[in-house]
Amino acid sequence: MQITFFIAAAILYAVCTLLPSRQGAVISGVTALAWALHGAALWPDMLAHGTLRVGFAFMLSAALWISVAAWWVENRNFALDGMRRMVMPFAALAAILPPLFPGSLMPVQDQSPAFAWHVAVAVLAYSTLTIAAFHAVLMAFQESRLHTRGAAGGGWLAAAIDQLPALLTMEKLLFRMIGIGFVLLSLTVLSGVVFSEQLFGRALRWDHKNVFALLSWILFAALLAGRRWRGWRGKTALRFTLAGFATLALAYVGSRFVFEVVLHRGFV
Repeated sequence: MQITFFIAAAILYAVCTLLPSRQGAVISGVTALAWALHGAALWPDMLAHGTLRVGFAFMLSAALWISVAAWWVENRNFALDGMRRMVMPFAALAAILPPLFPGSLMPVQDQSPAFAWHVAVAVLAYSTLTIAAFHAVLMAFQESRLHTRGAAGGGWLAAAIDQLPALLTMEKLLFRMIGIGFVLLSLTVLSGVVFSEQLFGRALRWDHKNVFALLSWILFAALLAGRRWRGWRGKTALRFTLAGFATLALAYVGSRFVFEVVLHRGFV
């Protein structure tokens, strides 16, 4: 049943990608149904019988599941239909990854309650900064589009970008998402450092996950500080956003992909 839900969600996400912008009510309804099916398949499989299923596919799928929800809510307040063209194809791909790459099971029955909070906040941080990365890419396209608006054609992506809010509004939304994501990432890093022994049964180790997570935190901290005191915006802000997100992706999803798919062995 769960595999059927994963496949159905992927198909509906793909349908959402192709629907014309004028069918807003249909897009909203299909997105909600796809999101519900995705969640109904993902979370019971991820959290069941006192275990936590870990793996790059589940982390990525959970991040896109939350990202779709964030887009759906924000699109009701701002005209962000152009982002749909980017988020939905990735959500469709993320929805079918868990059955293909099941990861491994980690017992959590005897874990401290702090562990559940750490995992939940980490997923929320990754998801919020994922949608911020999509937002940054769209802003880069939007800025480029401003210089080529007179050119003929452009395709469906150019048409979608033309429907986005003004660049200044997009930038305001971007920094709001980065601010929320940074707070969540700070809580993730802090809980990992302070409660490492309680969470993982060992003292904090400076392995690749911790190093990349801390580096990502530094990049986002520098971006927000630069925005506050130096007025950073435009291409500088976009570069820092994408660099911070790429570093965060390497901290867990990228490294787990290498271990599971390339090296064929699991790790936590």
